[in-house]
Amino acid sequence: MEAFLLLTYFIALCVLFAYGLHGLVMIYYYHKVEANKKSAPTPPLTSFPMVTIQLPVFNEMYVVDRLVKAVCDIDYPKERMEIQLLDDSTDETVDVSRKLVEQYAAQGFDIKHIHRTNRQGYKAGALKEALEVAKGEFVAIFDADFVPKTDFLKSTLPHFSHDRIGMVQTRWEHLNEEYSFLTRAQALALDGHFVIEQQIRNKAGFFINFNGTAGVWRKRTILDAGNWHSDTLAEDLDLSYRAQLRGWKFVFLNDVTSPAELPADINSLKTQQFRWTKGAVETAKKLLPTVWGSALPLKVKLECTIHLTSNLVFPFIMMVAFLNVPLVVVKNTTTVYNPVFALMSIFVLASISTFMFYLYAQRAIHADWRRRLLLFPVFMAGSMGLAVNNTRAVLEALVGKKTEFKRTPKYRIVESNDDWRKKRYVQKKIHWAVIVELALATYFVLGIAMSVSYLEIAAIPFQVMFLTGFGTVGMLSLRHAMGR
Repeated sequence: MEAFLLLTYFIALCVLFAYGLHGLVMIYYYHKVEANKKSAPTPPLTSFPMVTIQLPVFNEMYVVDRLVKAVCDIDYPKERMEIQLLDDSTDETVDVSRKLVEQYAAQGFDIKHIHRTNRQGYKAGALKEALEVAKGEFVAIFDADFVPKTDFLKSTLPHFSHDRIGMVQTRWEHLNEEYSFLTRAQALALDGHFVIEQQIRNKAGFFINFNGTAGVWRKRTILDAGNWHSDTLAEDLDLSYRAQLRGWKFVFLNDVTSPAELPADINSLKTQQFRWTKGAVETAKKLLPTVWGSALPLKVKLECTIHLTSNLVFPFIMMVAFLNVPLVVVKNTTTVYNPVFALMSIFVLASISTFMFYLYAQRAIHADWRRRLLLFPVFMAGSMGLAVNNTRAVLEALVGKKTEFKRTPKYRIVESNDDWRKKRYVQKKIHWAVIVELALATYFVLGIAMSVSYLEIAAIPFQVMFLTGFGTVGMLSLRHAMGR
């Protein structure tokens, strides 16, 4: 039994090590493509192609007016811009949306309220149905939590300089990054994704993905790739890969940003993370066979595999968490496996790799990057704490269990004194996963006590991070569900 536990633990660490070291691969390409240098200035638009802006919303009574106003404030000729408010709402958002459309239509905007009552295909279904009547040669998409800048179209459309460029994605900024530790940790994670993963993959010739919002598609690209599909929870990632497999090129703009609101409560974040995690694994199941059967270079196929399967780390995080404590006992009650335990010390390099990944991301876009990196231990603990939620998403995707598309609630939380607790859409249901998270926190209290008794000092920092992660996520889930 001891040998089996140790082997399982070793395999789990190997998987985490492999994915962790991928951060060093990204840093290698960061230097190789000189991503920290500014790109050449893009020439201004000399003509104004027809653009359709799609705004998919579902029960967004707090933010839909902010979204529509920001879109109508975009600096672009009215006669060359069509706005589709794709409203699948089932509450008073429908009335708010209808009045907004009437208000801006009276000001001369070509804006339409497209209300569906069946939600067939969820967001993908709404986008697909509206695309059938869209006038634009290009299609921009914004989710309800975004506030696009006035120069968005004039900053993105010039990059469609080649006929095979099918999509341009902008970097997300964060309206409420300083609201709490929770929003700051999210900002750190998203900055890493955009500044390193998206930018470096794009410049190095790998596949990137449309992030579901704050980007512009060439309409012909969407149609050529087979249009929007609703058979995964990551319709954006799915379409992105199908388009690039068809030979379309994407552009990521690190210096063009689109502000958005981060989830202010843990249960909304869990909903978002569950959808992203499950959708990515579903897309991997669907498209990796096509990727490997294509004529793409081997390095591109490998990077696609890492990209699509990175969320598989969460079940292995759970395995490491469960086995960490009993293996402290094994290590201190027998000397048979001492060489194996000595070998496993190399796995700490994965943590260093991850730290370097986020260091480069923060240093590239923030003058106060040192202050922001002080949050890295909190971010790491939070990632561990979300492992229960995200492992459930991975397992459901692997066994093919289908679930509905649950949007992330938005509350218009921007300033430090804004409060989401008394607003509609707060998730009050306590999921069974919370009990598991709190049980694991208790488990690591005992584990730390055991490590102290054995003077197993090296194990304590990781156990403290597991305790902090599971305990914080579990307790916040309870508190936020109760509106506290």
